[in-house]
Amino acid sequence: MNNRADMWDLFHSELTDIVGENHVFTSEADKLAYSSDVFWVPNLWIDRKKDPLKPDYIVQPGSVDEVKRVMALANREKIPVTPWGGGSGSQGGILPVYGGIMLDMKRLNRIIEIDEVSHTVTVEAGINCTLLELALNEKGLTFPHYAASSNCASVGGFIAHRGSGTLSTKYGKIEDFVLSMEVLLPSGKIIKTLPVPKHASGPGLHELFIGCEGTFAIVTKATLQIYDMPQERRFAAYLFNTLEDGIEAGRRMMSQGIGMNAIRLYDPGSTKTKVGDVLGVKFDNDDASYMVIGYDGFSEMIDVQEKLTNRIVDDLGGQHLGREGGERWWNSRYHFYYPPYEFRLPWMYGTMDTVCMYKDIARLYRAKKDAIELNFKDLGIRYIAHFSHWYKWGVMVYDRFIIEEPPEDPQEAIRLHNEIWNLSVRTSLANGGVINEHHGIGLKLGRFVVEEYGEDGFEFLKQLKGVVDPNGILNPGKMGFGPGALR
Repeated sequence: MNNRADMWDLFHSELTDIVGENHVFTSEADKLAYSSDVFWVPNLWIDRKKDPLKPDYIVQPGSVDEVKRVMALANREKIPVTPWGGGSGSQGGILPVYGGIMLDMKRLNRIIEIDEVSHTVTVEAGINCTLLELALNEKGLTFPHYAASSNCASVGGFIAHRGSGTLSTKYGKIEDFVLSMEVLLPSGKIIKTLPVPKHASGPGLHELFIGCEGTFAIVTKATLQIYDMPQERRFAAYLFNTLEDGIEAGRRMMSQGIGMNAIRLYDPGSTKTKVGDVLGVKFDNDDASYMVIGYDGFSEMIDVQEKLTNRIVDDLGGQHLGREGGERWWNSRYHFYYPPYEFRLPWMYGTMDTVCMYKDIARLYRAKKDAIELNFKDLGIRYIAHFSHWYKWGVMVYDRFIIEEPPEDPQEAIRLHNEIWNLSVRTSLANGGVINEHHGIGLKLGRFVVEEYGEDGFEFLKQLKGVVDPNGILNPGKMGFGPGALR
């Protein structure tokens, strides 16, 4: 046994001393289980029997103090640490690019306090979102951050990647739920943000840690806004003559403050499936776009909201399709994330969501669709999209590409995959969009951060990273940050 092996054995002993023998895993099977999220590339590696990126240790701390001690040990030895929430991300954000410790936070899963007066809940960051929701529902409360991955995702993971839920049009993204946080720096120091997010007490620290994807700090606790369970949830469906009519309808609904909880507008290609094949509605217009609208709250208020919505739809020549389509969407909203509905190998696929101002959205959508279909038409590529997560100022396009028969050679396939992403992201940036709206950056999109922020902006981010993580150990290789580059 060489000296390096002796050091790793010693390091293993120190880890077990901190968290216990039953919470440190080093078998090949365990390492393989922690070598992939939903990102297409690592799944291809595993499918083609390539050696994936694996951690050296999987460590499951059971308290903030144990997280602190693990980080102190890793910082002393300059061992990379990759935080793990639920493993449901799609950007490779939890891939252990340089090995080291996979810090699985699932044991930090307690509900610390439910404040029914202030309508807040304080939780440890490893808590599963569906289990949190069920506990709140028992008290007539809800945490309406209903992401497709909620059944397997953690609160800390949503915070790390700036996640959105299906009802974000009313309730906002995860950063709109977070009132305060406790985070642990690579040095082991603990920072608690102010108890409320709105103040004039100098700069807020939320923006430094929300969306940092575990590169600046590890979220250990959070206090979240919660709501009363609504008296009613109601849904309806509509059909517009053109995509632009549907976008304009959504823009008016948002600018007039009608208050729906969801707007989901499908592009013409998706509309043919949603309306024709699923609902059986006959229509001959290849440019038509299908929309689902949702509301929640008091029934009397929903009656007024629906009346105002219908007025906008009528003004734009839209067709009322009744409630079936909306109810069907709500009841099946998570299906696409699980078998047999989810995209999977041997297909090549990717979700390329972005967001921009209303004045840019139609141009951005058509530019991406045209660029991808034109440049990769010989591969039989399909481009589909819907528009969800609406704001006063703009809307997200949730667009995807699909190739049913990609190259067999894994290196050739990955090169093609990256070419599609290069074209997609740069087309978004050129048309007023951003790298991503709610799935994050991770490993997949890290190379574009400098293009989005500019050289000076990215240099500032690197300086911040260097201050909080001078040894470059926390989730290295993500967000465009490399190991040791900041020392």
